[in-house]
Amino acid sequence: MGRSMADRILVHRLAVFARHGVLPEEERLGQRFYISLECRLDLAPAGRSDDVAATVSYADLAEIALDIATNRRFALIEALAEAIAGTCLARFPRIETIAVRIDKPSAPIPAVLDYAAIEIVRGRSDRVATTETR
Repeated sequence: MGRSMADRILVHRLAVFARHGVLPEEERLGQRFYISLECRLDLAPAGRSDDVAATVSYADLAEIALDIATNRRFALIEALAEAIAGTCLARFPRIETIAVRIDKPSAPIPAVLDYAAIEIVRGRSDRVATTETR
């Protein structure tokens, strides 16, 4: 793994209240979700220059995740993750790969659990052209 693939920007457990899910109750009542992002990119230019223009702002990443999670509705958290990953890759050419994890603590499962979660990893070649147009 080269230096750039070892460098990461992390946004960990961004809490959002949203209405995603397959069941009608999930849309009606809503619930909390936690979104985590791990972007792999070369951070050396930003580290050497101390210039925010040479990196990707974690505030911008969080804003994208929050906007998509709260202003759109998905039956599946897999689709939510795909939309976030595709949008981040489209907006920030510096990102080589992105991992998006969605935790769903109140998943409607008849069992005692901390959360259900999914995680996807996408790179430039995985990007679907329709992610921002949905």
